[in-house]
Amino acid sequence: MKLEKCITVDNINQNLLNVKYAVRGPILERALQIERELVKGVPKPFKYVVRANIGDCHALGQKPITFIRQVLALAACPQLMSSPDVPEDVKKRVQNILDDCTKSSVGSYSPSAGLTLVRKHAAAYLTARDGVPASYEDIYLGSGASDLIKAVLTMFVKDADGKPPAVMIPIPQYPLFSGTLSELGLRQANYYLDEEHNWALQVSELERSWQQASVDSHVRALVIINPGNPTGQVLTQENIEEIIKFAYDHDLFLMADEVYQENIISKPFHSFKKVMHEMGPPYSGMELASFVTCSKGWAAECGLRAGWAELVRLQRDVAAAFSTARAVLQCPTVLGQCAVDCTVKPPSPGEASYPQFCAERRDIHRVLAERAATAYNTFNSIPGYSCNPIDGSMFAFPRVEIPENAQRAALEQGISPDEFYCLRLLEETGVCVVPGSGFGQKPGTFHFRTTILHSREEFQHMMDSIRHFHLQFLRQYS
Repeated sequence: MKLEKCITVDNINQNLLNVKYAVRGPILERALQIERELVKGVPKPFKYVVRANIGDCHALGQKPITFIRQVLALAACPQLMSSPDVPEDVKKRVQNILDDCTKSSVGSYSPSAGLTLVRKHAAAYLTARDGVPASYEDIYLGSGASDLIKAVLTMFVKDADGKPPAVMIPIPQYPLFSGTLSELGLRQANYYLDEEHNWALQVSELERSWQQASVDSHVRALVIINPGNPTGQVLTQENIEEIIKFAYDHDLFLMADEVYQENIISKPFHSFKKVMHEMGPPYSGMELASFVTCSKGWAAECGLRAGWAELVRLQRDVAAAFSTARAVLQCPTVLGQCAVDCTVKPPSPGEASYPQFCAERRDIHRVLAERAATAYNTFNSIPGYSCNPIDGSMFAFPRVEIPENAQRAALEQGISPDEFYCLRLLEETGVCVVPGSGFGQKPGTFHFRTTILHSREEFQHMMDSIRHFHLQFLRQYS
């Protein structure tokens, strides 16, 4: 007798079937398959796969920050405190953290919002960054910023004024947002960044998006990614002021994804909280959720899954409901919280770890600046390519002109032209990038996202491979 499955595609939560996450999509699946084929000795026109699909800094060769790893080691194994090889400031930091842990163990649950000590340090970091007082009670630690972004978006899952809720997100965007909106059943209201003006955010485009979405939805929130992912632009203070005024005029909750603030190469970073404060009433009284992570910047501890959010000026009962929902998950990993503590309170002048920390952080910034310049110059030198300056983030998002013959070939295979291009790139060079359609793009334009943090040799190999492939691709399909 054939047994029926309890869960089928017909009775599963249908929202899950709509979730897409191109960063770990079919291109990566094929790349992993190719890696297995190479191990088996299957002939390929390349020796190895270059993974450029995800911003996993350590996987690309970035060295961990010594101070963070020493704190993690001692926190997990306090017996190492007696080692003369460990700097005294590390021992002191770990002892302070363990004093805030139940029974002095990182294996114990912390409060659901995170260790009080770490949250206080995060609040002090924000106060110093913005010149605006911050309260640790507004700080929530999480399993990466992604965890907290989803938690905040969950608050909007309710019809309003007889209409289903919608959230405005940029296009291009990081597919965490579109995927989470799909999972939660929230409608997605796209606003397009202006590629011709260095991915600028035009208020007129925000207005168009809001007007269009408001016909059959109640737009509840506005998501801003600054610095941009995958686009790498950094918003000016004037632009942020315009966005805040727009959100106020349309009664929108602001969500500021600011996880790449430590990846900015040269331009100044202005947080939404700081700009709101400087604008004064009524804007300084608006609700805001802002997000930071340990996965990016100089820390780059992706695998520890550690991040934090500041939620300010929430209604008291709303904050209580959010806190209760977070408590259901118990707490984020305490070792991850240790990494947060190192990020918001790094070694300071006079401490033993300070010179090495400064040297390591300086080297990371130098490499980022070099790779950004190489990517920008290389892509703009390839016929049919264009790439805006990379001011922040760790990605390039070049635009590629795909010949009509290649577009027709893609349609015959039932895939988008940019996915067709990226698959061909992978099969012929071993370079694994993510099609622009996974992030969203204006109709008729094609892009891909690539990380830029590989070693100098591997990155140059990747740039040379892309150039050679594209010229052959043009000859074949033009």
